[in-house]
Amino acid sequence: MALRYDAGEVLTAMVTPMDASRRVDYNKAEDLAKYLINNGSEAVLVAGTTGESPTLTHEEEIELLSTVKRAVANKAKVIFGAGSNSTETAVKMTKLAKKEEVDAILSVVPYYNKPSQKGMIEHFSAVAEASDLPVILYNIPSRTGVNMLPETVAYLAEKYQNIVALKQSFPDMDAISELKLQCPSDFAIYSGDDSLTLPMLSLGVHGVISVASHVFGVELKSMIRNFKTGEVQAAKNMHKTLFPIFKKLFMAPNPVPVKALLAHMGLINDYVRRPLVELDDTQKEELFKVFENVKAELAD
Repeated sequence: MALRYDAGEVLTAMVTPMDASRRVDYNKAEDLAKYLINNGSEAVLVAGTTGESPTLTHEEEIELLSTVKRAVANKAKVIFGAGSNSTETAVKMTKLAKKEEVDAILSVVPYYNKPSQKGMIEHFSAVAEASDLPVILYNIPSRTGVNMLPETVAYLAEKYQNIVALKQSFPDMDAISELKLQCPSDFAIYSGDDSLTLPMLSLGVHGVISVASHVFGVELKSMIRNFKTGEVQAAKNMHKTLFPIFKKLFMAPNPVPVKALLAHMGLINDYVRRPLVELDDTQKEELFKVFENVKAELAD
């Protein structure tokens, strides 16, 4: 059965490039977006957590969105991180995203105030009713402090046709099985963790909303395609090759390591906004060694 909305199999949660004053570098953002869509990304997520949304102003987020939309020029989908722990703000940002003509929004489970499942239903109902944009729910208990249960996701997916997918960043394979059993068959589930993409594919997820695709997007796409076309051993081999970099990209709070790696590749600067701090030289050496080892293994 066709999906109610297909954003692709490899979606990159794009970092927000910054200059030495830690202002958003829109020129580098444009270049990076072009690089991503030429290297495996079928959609770009702007102003997500990897994009340092907690420290971006709404004005910066909209300017960043406009910049990326111009850069990809309809060659890839653009998704906007329109979530908030305030329902009123999430609704406002969803309506703003509609005016900016994004392809879809990502809306995170409200963080810090730890709503009940009923509170989540009321929150996401308000978001879904605010526009006809496709809504991708985002469940990440490690950051929000609360877990959205499969039955809550299924209820929302049944009630609202424009709630089209879920990004699941939670290492619970039973939850994936429950989601696949309870949710409509045209509702897409995405892995929110690169290292869990292959295991989750075996349970029927559609793809990944990725950090590692900044640097190994083509390889991730190949892994997913191979798995889906029955080349399971090839997919397993790619997973094993990429696994060390999957883990090393979270050696420090995301997106600090991936920004360091992109700077190492000459694509952006590695500056992050406080309270995040850049990697030190020892950490960079450790990260770059793993990166070069993975590249060498892929070249064999």
